[in-house]
Amino acid sequence: MRRRDAFTVAIDGPAAAGKGTIAKAVAAYFGFMHLDTGSLYRAVGMKALAAGGLETTAAVTAARALADADLARTDLRTAKAADAASKVAVIPAVRAALLEFQRAFARRSGGAVLDGRDIGTVVCPDAEVKLFVTASAEVRAARRFAELRDPAAETSFEAVLADIRARDGRDANRDTAPMRAADDALLLDTSELSIDAAVTEAVTRIKNVLEGRN
Repeated sequence: MRRRDAFTVAIDGPAAAGKGTIAKAVAAYFGFMHLDTGSLYRAVGMKALAAGGLETTAAVTAARALADADLARTDLRTAKAADAASKVAVIPAVRAALLEFQRAFARRSGGAVLDGRDIGTVVCPDAEVKLFVTASAEVRAARRFAELRDPAAETSFEAVLADIRARDGRDANRDTAPMRAADDALLLDTSELSIDAAVTEAVTRIKNVLEGRN
């Protein structure tokens, strides 16, 4: 049962659309806790790789044994972690293992912001505010290419763009919890929208809902 003082903001969208940046800014503005749910899947993917591979058994075992230390890894923002995350995220048993953790976080008192790909549709369908942050594949690839933190990796913009498109396909077409905007989500296209402008729109929507509760 939802706690009386709980308030959940669900932010979904594809890779490199800006949802994480917006989520952090919104959480800081309102004093809410923030959870990047993608980090859970990145951590599971890297944990499974360390155990020998990304097959279902290893991925599910990693998800069930996920610990704080796994979320503190310094390589979760690498291309390798991103690719592993998108592969383990299509496994229903992995998603089930992480679902309750996410829902418990969302129900905490004082407010919570969660960003991912199925927050408003599956994890928190009753969230008070839902946002879907998107941008063109080309814009997102340029952002991701600029932020990759793996200097040893040999890559190119074209390779990153191909990876973005492949991940979009896996996320949108998986059988379990495919990525899509909730029917009542506010769409924020950041292709030509600055992050500041997107944050302002998000904050305005949240303020309106909060004021309506009082």
